[in-house]
Amino acid sequence: MRAVMNKRAITMMVAVTALGGAVFPVLQTTAFSEPSAASTTAQTNQSEPLPGPPSDSWQADQLIKPEELSKSLSEPTGEKPLVLQVGFLVLYQGGHIVGSKFAGPANKPQGIERLKSEVEKIPRDKAIILYCGCCPWTHCPNIRPSFRTLQELGFKNVRILELPNNLQQDWIAKGYPIQKGDDVK
Repeated sequence: MRAVMNKRAITMMVAVTALGGAVFPVLQTTAFSEPSAASTTAQTNQSEPLPGPPSDSWQADQLIKPEELSKSLSEPTGEKPLVLQVGFLVLYQGGHIVGSKFAGPANKPQGIERLKSEVEKIPRDKAIILYCGCCPWTHCPNIRPSFRTLQELGFKNVRILELPNNLQQDWIAKGYPIQKGDDVK
């Protein structure tokens, strides 16, 4: 019975996290078993970037913090980066970074095709910022495939928005600008 309850708790937390934590946030803190030392350590170090697998690792200069992105987007002059949301449509429609474009969930072949189509005519030296916002970015199913795809296409200035938790906690709750609605073409 305990294993079934743990499995249900994990499933509920994954579902809530995939929705940006906005639907049932109380479920994220509900525990049906004692936390392990590994999960306690992971929770303590949430703001520290975790390295991905060696083939997917990125350098510190390929990351951008929310405050830095917000500042660059609000500058009255200068070229703005292309900000691409590579996550799920429901999250984009619920609230996305002002000026960002929906590029599709990169964990699916059709999402990768949409991403390729979105950047098809973009110069290879254009600043591009990727974000998803569904979950902690180090565990996101969409960030690595989109980052890897843009590198393979020859883009030289791709950065990942560092969202230790999700877009709701690390962008929206901190008061950075968002827009809502379905402006997907």
